[in-house]
Amino acid sequence: MKKWFFSISLVLILSIALPVSLTGQIDIKDTKLLSQPAISKNHVAFVYSGDLWIANVDGKNVRRLTSDDGIESNPIFSPNGRLIAFNAQYDGNTDVYVVPVEGGVPKRLTWHPNSDNVRDFTPDGFAVLFTSSRFVFTNRHTQLFTVPVKGGFPESLKIPYAFKAAYSPDGIKLAYTPLSERFQQWKHYRGGTVSTIWICTFDDYSIEKIPQPEGRCNDTDPMWIGDKIYFRSDRNGEFNLFSFDINSKETNQLTHYTDFPILDASDGGDKIIYEQAGHLHIFNLQDKQSRKLTIGVAADLLGVRPRYVKSSRYIRGASISPSGARAVFEFRGEIVTVPAEKGDPRNLTNTTGVHERSPVWSPDGKFIAYFSDKSGEYELHIKQQDGKGEEKISS
Repeated sequence: MKKWFFSISLVLILSIALPVSLTGQIDIKDTKLLSQPAISKNHVAFVYSGDLWIANVDGKNVRRLTSDDGIESNPIFSPNGRLIAFNAQYDGNTDVYVVPVEGGVPKRLTWHPNSDNVRDFTPDGFAVLFTSSRFVFTNRHTQLFTVPVKGGFPESLKIPYAFKAAYSPDGIKLAYTPLSERFQQWKHYRGGTVSTIWICTFDDYSIEKIPQPEGRCNDTDPMWIGDKIYFRSDRNGEFNLFSFDINSKETNQLTHYTDFPILDASDGGDKIIYEQAGHLHIFNLQDKQSRKLTIGVAADLLGVRPRYVKSSRYIRGASISPSGARAVFEFRGEIVTVPAEKGDPRNLTNTTGVHERSPVWSPDGKFIAYFSDKSGEYELHIKQQDGKGEEKISS
């Protein structure tokens, strides 16, 4: 009975086309959520709305470099600042590409069916360093490879496994994190596979580790500038910027954010660019000061255009009324009830820009409970199943 009812209800809810609308104007003077930044002497690159963008180092003259249906990520400038290496999905798979800063048709460098992720350029700028699990049977780890910018077959580095990496300026050493980042799933992760930074010397493949305090922490995004390695670390709470002096072995904290962590960091010359609190910031190594970068992105943003959609993949939670006459669904962030046989679908919330989820029918069949983030935080809401009356909110 329930399987039959659910099938009928599913067909009915697919006939509902809920409108998607833009709930506010996008501020193109100071756009937020620019991610994965990179910096050179004259330009900054970043990912926005799944595409690769570039701007002057002062945030002006913003241009889109890519516009395909796939996702672009991990931009890195070449040492001379003329090329950008990045990941793209032009042909479905995640591979390594390069494109001039002026724009043009990106050149594909890797062709393996496994994902290849850009990490750095070699110091001479002739090859791109990337990670791949192509030779790892279990796919548990990734390894380092280089591929010539002009094209050719990738070569593997003699390092067992690595996740993120950066060459020393002279190319005789490499700073890298051996394991993938567990803190992406568990904030303040302190287990046995915390992210650590190792320094490998290519002459004898000896290893030196950047020391960590007792209790462990996560160090990542190594950036080698001069005789110091700069990196992100959560050793004092939120992720901040730190430096490690190769000679004195001294570690210093450079930024002191306590509200939101630094998410991604990349270096270029005497500057480091990073994302924090939805904005990009540039840290100047000369005066040890950060400044927020103001960038205005004007884009069509197809995902936020008002439109009608209908698809079963938008259905999440569901609950059947005690009588079996109707069912309630979470459909694209709205709470919708549908009849088993006769009647009309009913949108109980109709709140564009608010996410409602996890609906449950009360035992007496009169009310429906669900969670809503209307206030900015998820709260329990209770509403009559016929949509009438005021909703009750329980914090």
